[in-house]
Amino acid sequence: MTSSAGPPRGTTDLRHRPAVVAVAMGGMNLALYVFTAVAARLLGPREYGAFASLMAVLIVVSVLQLGIQATAARRISADPEHVGQIERETLRLALRAALLVGCLLLLASPAIDRLLRLDSLLAAGLLALCAVPVTYLGGQLGVLQGERRWWPVAVLYLASGVCRLVAGVALILWHPTDASAMAGVLVGSAVPVALGVYALRRTRDPGLVGEHHGRRPVAREMLASTQTLLAFLVLMNCDVVLARTVLDEHDAGLYAAGLILTKAMLFLPQFVVVVAFPAMATVHERQRALVRGLAFILAVGTAGVLACALLPGLALVFVGGDEYAEIRGLLWLFAVLGTVLCLLQLLVYAVLARQGTRTVVLVWVAVLVVLAVGSQQSTVTSLLTSVVVIDSVLFAALLLLSLRRLGGPDRASAV
Repeated sequence: MTSSAGPPRGTTDLRHRPAVVAVAMGGMNLALYVFTAVAARLLGPREYGAFASLMAVLIVVSVLQLGIQATAARRISADPEHVGQIERETLRLALRAALLVGCLLLLASPAIDRLLRLDSLLAAGLLALCAVPVTYLGGQLGVLQGERRWWPVAVLYLASGVCRLVAGVALILWHPTDASAMAGVLVGSAVPVALGVYALRRTRDPGLVGEHHGRRPVAREMLASTQTLLAFLVLMNCDVVLARTVLDEHDAGLYAAGLILTKAMLFLPQFVVVVAFPAMATVHERQRALVRGLAFILAVGTAGVLACALLPGLALVFVGGDEYAEIRGLLWLFAVLGTVLCLLQLLVYAVLARQGTRTVVLVWVAVLVVLAVGSQQSTVTSLLTSVVVIDSVLFAALLLLSLRRLGGPDRASAV
């Protein structure tokens, strides 16, 4: 039976080291960025607008993938003796969830077509098909992450970006429509699943079987994790929607451009969450993993903020160039927001690792406060400052809760 204890001590094989995940996720994010930029150029405003709206829906749907992944990784890390049972139940539930989501989106495709003004039932249908491999991949990644098999985890992440880039650009060049772009996303989502099947091909010993790892307990945890991650996703994106309602079109565009830098600061150290999560699910490792993760993210974030403050002209290039020069002096604050969000993300996963239940309420409260306070703002500076302050207060609250629970028993927690 395979253990989730991780790679052998003292190994020099880079494939067994967490650093390979950092490289792979960096390559994935770069590939996705290039695909987005190329698609915007090749499709033109109308077709790209439709494609971007479909991808926004897919991002929301992919929260279920993250919930499944977090559940599998936590359970395997916390109870490696039951890894065989957890893997079976996870993959079965992931498949059922993937097919259910795909069918629901397929039935809703006429409504999605009208709501997003696509004029393409094919593109809406392809969205439904994309949701199937995207959701199922969460189960595969969760099992591999929980066992700390970093090499296949890295391969699946990198394949997700590179395959989408290659297939997407090729199909757009052949036929520049939103449907072709979604077909590329479908191919790019299916290939990692095939690689995941290969990585998990071996036959396991039955191992120990316990009722607490049965279908219903696992499904309940998946839904709870998905709800918490959905709250964080809404918090992360509600300000850009709010900007469209409280600012004029020009200022809303400036705010959206500044958020490009925010997302870069969020995604740059994101591999820390993937690597630290299994350790945060075990009593003897959780304190060290959380503290080291927060310290690393803070170090990277501080460097990024200082770079934006000292070299605002260079930072401006990454958000669109001189056309957005009005936010030149605010770029460091957008970088601060990205760092706070990344720190928040690690804390949210730390709570999932110890099965906290109240944190989701705090996150939803923060969303409501952002909407209430943000709706009273009228400038880019005031809106951005409000969001940074609210997110920072939420971070401080979650950090206090996490510090109070560090080193506690490995059981369901109220916080």
